[in-house]
Amino acid sequence: MKKNKRRLSAGVLLFYFVMLLPVWMWLAWLVWPKTKLVIAIVDKTVLNVAGQEHASLTWVLRNQKYSKTNDDLYGVKKDYFGFFPKENKEYELKGLEKFSTDQLDQIGTLSDMMYVTDTYGIYSTEWFLGRNITDRQRLIYGGLSANDMHLIKKMKQQKKLIITEFNTFATPTSPAIAAEMEKTFKIKWTGWVGKYFDSFDTLQNKELPVWLLRDYKKQNNNKWPFKKAGIAFVNKNEKIVILEYVKDLNSEVPHIITSKYNREKYNIPKSMKYPFWFDVIQTSRSNQILSFYNLEVTSRGRKILEENGIPPQFPAIIEHDRADYKFYYFCGDFADNPITQAGSYFKGIRFFRKMFYNDDIAAERSSFFWEFYAPIVTRILNDYEEGLKAKKK
Repeated sequence: MKKNKRRLSAGVLLFYFVMLLPVWMWLAWLVWPKTKLVIAIVDKTVLNVAGQEHASLTWVLRNQKYSKTNDDLYGVKKDYFGFFPKENKEYELKGLEKFSTDQLDQIGTLSDMMYVTDTYGIYSTEWFLGRNITDRQRLIYGGLSANDMHLIKKMKQQKKLIITEFNTFATPTSPAIAAEMEKTFKIKWTGWVGKYFDSFDTLQNKELPVWLLRDYKKQNNNKWPFKKAGIAFVNKNEKIVILEYVKDLNSEVPHIITSKYNREKYNIPKSMKYPFWFDVIQTSRSNQILSFYNLEVTSRGRKILEENGIPPQFPAIIEHDRADYKFYYFCGDFADNPITQAGSYFKGIRFFRKMFYNDDIAAERSSFFWEFYAPIVTRILNDYEEGLKAKKK
């Protein structure tokens, strides 16, 4: 009888512990001390207050309790430089373009690091209709500017951490600024960007960009022979190359491959599917390639790539972590994931990450956040903050 009562009591305690686990996780996060880390975040592609293009970064900052001041944690709606949406289709531009050289230098001195999440910008029809548009329109605001570049170079000079992402070099950034960025960090954009599409069937996939179909047909006798999933490559000269699953690809979606040393260091998987926008970048030996994209092509697909100067493997993350400066380039739209801030308030939530996605769906992007983006950015920030702390001693 006593044993049964003990088992019952233990069972009741376990039940209540499990039921109250979210409360314990929240309390652990609540009492966790804040760490001040001043970051100059640049995002020029904020279509609404959700700020999806930098929300993943904000999630990591809040979950790790990094604060912009001694008291205030980072907020998606306010703590960045760029495009700020308002009500009734009004907007405010609070980019680095508004500052003088002296003010930019002051921002560089006061900031611990810089993260450029997205410079693609906002376009007219997309903005006024309040949703993604599949055709190109007039640019309202976007592109890496001379002032952005000034601050980047200032941060590099001061040996502060700089992280930038896909689209820093591409349209609408001017060729002169793009060339300056490439020279500064010894990397080179090939002119190609790409993206996975879960269907090239125009009757099924209404989100296929109108310009993609139009330009391809213009270049190929008005033909669009694709139905299955695959990868679309777009060159800066508007040339379109399509790789279709089965005929050209053995695996329909690109995968990011990471070496054993780096996946253990950053706690990321050996292979991670990546179904969103990426660019094809080259780098000098002064930088390291932490991870690379792998396209599993057929012999037909390999021939198409060779004819267009596109390699089947190319960098996914470029790193320069040396005494002269610290720089990372994420060769994809890594910070743009369908993530909400709610989970950031729970310490240890990553242990339950598999509850938040279904990676059997090739096009889903939540798994990329949980399995790749969050752990690698967390490690980069933690290592950098530890380095700053050591310097102050």
